[in-house]
Amino acid sequence: MRTKYLLRLLIFLVVLTTNVAIAQQFGNTGAIQGIDQLFNDQQFGKTGAIQAIDQQSDNTEATQAIDHIVAVVNGECITRQELDEVLKVSINQLQKQGIQPPANDVLESQLLEREILTRVQLQLAGEIGMTVSDTELERAVNRIADRNKMTKEEFSSVLERDGISYDKFRGEIRKEMLLVRLKDREVIKKIKISEGEVDNFLHTQENSSGSADEFHLSHIMVRIPDQASVAKIESRHQRAETALAKLKNGDDFAQVAAEFSDAADALQGGRLGWRPATQLPAKFTEILKSMKPGELTPIVQSPSGLHILKLLERRGGKEDTVVLIEQSHVRHILIRAGEITSETEARNRIIRLKERLDNGADFEELAQLHSEDPSASQGGDLGWVSPGDTVAEFEQTMNKLQIGLVSEPVQTTFGWHLIQVIERRTKDVSTEQQRREASKAIRVRKSDAAFQEWLQQLRDRAYVEYRTEED
Repeated sequence: MRTKYLLRLLIFLVVLTTNVAIAQQFGNTGAIQGIDQLFNDQQFGKTGAIQAIDQQSDNTEATQAIDHIVAVVNGECITRQELDEVLKVSINQLQKQGIQPPANDVLESQLLEREILTRVQLQLAGEIGMTVSDTELERAVNRIADRNKMTKEEFSSVLERDGISYDKFRGEIRKEMLLVRLKDREVIKKIKISEGEVDNFLHTQENSSGSADEFHLSHIMVRIPDQASVAKIESRHQRAETALAKLKNGDDFAQVAAEFSDAADALQGGRLGWRPATQLPAKFTEILKSMKPGELTPIVQSPSGLHILKLLERRGGKEDTVVLIEQSHVRHILIRAGEITSETEARNRIIRLKERLDNGADFEELAQLHSEDPSASQGGDLGWVSPGDTVAEFEQTMNKLQIGLVSEPVQTTFGWHLIQVIERRTKDVSTEQQRREASKAIRVRKSDAAFQEWLQQLRDRAYVEYRTEED
């Protein structure tokens, strides 16, 4: 079925990595990448928008049982029908991957807890006034359609033809965009990395063997709640011990992960993919360095819980080399579209500005007067821009420009741009690259732990009442 193929494409496009790796921030300028988290963050994840949409077509002819409430999360209800839909989708997903689903009651308990975590995050987003505008949502949907080489109308027709509501699709995309923004606001942007931390990291790498290695991993995580009682901690340790015993007995790792893991990727068999040693906690790396492919770690405790890792493969990473890059000294004018300014109006304004530039107007002056980017006060000057610093549409146009010429209007997720390259140079950025990579690795380590801790605290603060059918 074409839609099934399409949805797999969407997962690939939106979930670009299963890491929590966060792209380096390049300031506040609208041209700079890093604000546009949607297509770079794992939050578009394993049991999110795509599965929720997919379930709609699977359930259209199903006879619904009498509904009742299974849980109340801060006053918001989760119904039996909603949980059954997620359960059905999850079982189908596991079966398609060749993973034997755990018992229904076990899987249902896992899925209910994940739905509770999603609800408390969305509730917090609502409380702090976080929204996704219709314009932003349309841009995101258009990007997905574009990457599938379809117009929005063609994309909508494909979804509707196979029984997937376009409105439902948009609603799920909006929800996942909110989750990404919430994580960015509450966790990622609060992570600070000092120059001293980078220096210490690089010093440790220089004196550590195997620091460039990469590991292909699967994992199981058993979460331990904050301020858990002694009995609760003991029960979580027992759960991890049971999972490890099953694995040592020869049970399939993916099946055990689906049954025991509290991680978001449990229904994908706990697959972490390839992880550089530098992005893993030191405690994990020390154990993995001496392991052979196919071996299991003992139970390892971290601030987020108890972990069991399986090493699938290992390979040598990239050694330090001379890094030469082409940089462009560039400036731009940005006109944003939004609730007040329509796309058409924004495009017309940028076209008029291009005409004025073609007739001899000064770029710096027009940027100061009209650009809606923070760089306007500098005449639109972004300084020296390296590959990857800007969004793809901006970078592609910039790279094709001759020095001194002004581009035709270019549309990105931020709005409409006019771009001018002032000069170009080749630069040795080996040291800067090392420090960027070090900063990125530190950020990944911190964000992994910080997000899990924040999520657990959010869950612990929530009032959750479980209901039975008799209640």
